[in-house]
Amino acid sequence: MFSFRASFAFVLAAGMTACPAFASRVHRPPTSGHRNGTHKLVHRTHRVHGQQAIEPERVTQIQQALIRERYMSGEPNGKWDATTQAAMQKYQADQGWQTRLMPDSRALKKLGLGPDYSTAINAKTATFADPPPVSTIPSEQTAGFASAAGVNR
Repeated sequence: MFSFRASFAFVLAAGMTACPAFASRVHRPPTSGHRNGTHKLVHRTHRVHGQQAIEPERVTQIQQALIRERYMSGEPNGKWDATTQAAMQKYQADQGWQTRLMPDSRALKKLGLGPDYSTAINAKTATFADPPPVSTIPSEQTAGFASAAGVNR
């Protein structure tokens, strides 16, 4: 009888301890924006990122450059039309670049339409020329660069 009472007490104590853990439930508000049981769709406006259109003045510059490079013919009209898009895509493809509808920055630079640095702070004293060829750099200077880089020449 003693073992029955001990077993019964143990089961009763375990049941009383476990029941509150399973029985209590804390209500938390939903975090997903949905209310209890309702699934309303929330319509939000989609923001379009990136450049959407090219200014007519810039289109005219691009058309002039494409005409100069013989990818277009006629007169520039300032409209980013199918003819201009096709000419730009052909130019970019011939250079081995991507052919998206918007001009690639490399294509614009190669067409001579890159950034204008004429109003930069050091525009009067700066040179935008290519660096001198390696053969014109004094050998002492080249040796100094090599030793600083840890390269044996």
